[in-house]
Amino acid sequence: MPVSRPHPAYRLGLAARWLLRRWPIWGRAAVALWLIAQLAPTAARIPIEGPFTVQTAHPILCMHTRLVDEVEDLKIYRTLSLAREMGATAIVELFPWAYIQPAEDVYDWHHPDRIIRMARHQGLRVIARLGIVPAWARPKREQTTLNDLRPERYADYARFVAAFAERYRGVVSQIIPWNEPNLYFEWGFRPVPPEEYVEFLRQIAAAVRAVNPDVQLLGGALAPTLEPESSPYAMNDVIYLRRVYAAGGGRYFDGLAVHTYGFTRPPDDPPALDRLNFRRYELLQEVMREYGDGAKPVYITESSWNDHPRWANAVRPGQRVQYTLAALQWAESEWPTVENLCFWYLRAATLYRNYMDNFAFVTVEFRPLPIYEEVRAWARRE
Repeated sequence: MPVSRPHPAYRLGLAARWLLRRWPIWGRAAVALWLIAQLAPTAARIPIEGPFTVQTAHPILCMHTRLVDEVEDLKIYRTLSLAREMGATAIVELFPWAYIQPAEDVYDWHHPDRIIRMARHQGLRVIARLGIVPAWARPKREQTTLNDLRPERYADYARFVAAFAERYRGVVSQIIPWNEPNLYFEWGFRPVPPEEYVEFLRQIAAAVRAVNPDVQLLGGALAPTLEPESSPYAMNDVIYLRRVYAAGGGRYFDGLAVHTYGFTRPPDDPPALDRLNFRRYELLQEVMREYGDGAKPVYITESSWNDHPRWANAVRPGQRVQYTLAALQWAESEWPTVENLCFWYLRAATLYRNYMDNFAFVTVEFRPLPIYEEVRAWARRE
């Protein structure tokens, strides 16, 4: 009668049990950690390729990105690749002051360094928006907002903007030193006098031009709003800009940043003081001409239509595509001083779970939406 032999796996198990019984506890722990490490997935790696050049027939195209919320380098790389592949020549990105200067004498440049480095690798120009006040620079009280910057701290912010401009001299050519200062919320829940904003710009311009006279400071970035001049919550953007110029603010910015959302109206809808639409920018351009500043470059740093099915200010998906392409063509042919038309936004790191999701051109999972495909075909003449 033949003798049965133990299975090799059984014998291996016996040997392992024998070893574990005779090893000290640290040896067992080392083996366990090694086994766990073998089960862990391999870290995603950025492909070794490039540097790239943007292929586009329409260099006016620009996208607003949301990389401030992204953790993984590979996802930053993929987002920037999608911007280049659609034919955009530039991106607008937020670089929070609170992240970069967490303490008064401490700078951490890791976040902007990696984004700017990867954007340049993709052939993209970076328009840097700087904001978000660190805790050490906010008023010392129980409740403050992330936008609460008081006049006594303007010099601290100016030094930060100058440090940013100096570090990225020759790399970042445009800086937006604040966002939508005509809104009560964006001004730390305080009144929004344009004259205070002019003083804010004056200190920034002096600090930045001393270290990097080549960078363009973009003033404005005003929120389109119909609020009257007397409102405590916001100020009409046209009135606000006129008061900025009247206070001498035009000398402190090298270009104007503009927000031109279309809401429910087509891009050729005529501008009017009592209407929010894409061509409202032309009212701001009239103010610039009044003060002899009509030739100054303009960067439309936020613009878009939204196709959320249940938002009152949204349009249908087909209209969104049609209006976006028509807006690009209008800006190219009718607005000679507009350098870039930047759409809000390319892709977010996570879902907002509200109407904001329907501004995206690419899903969280990196799936291009029809609006992305159509704009890419237009920009690259595919």
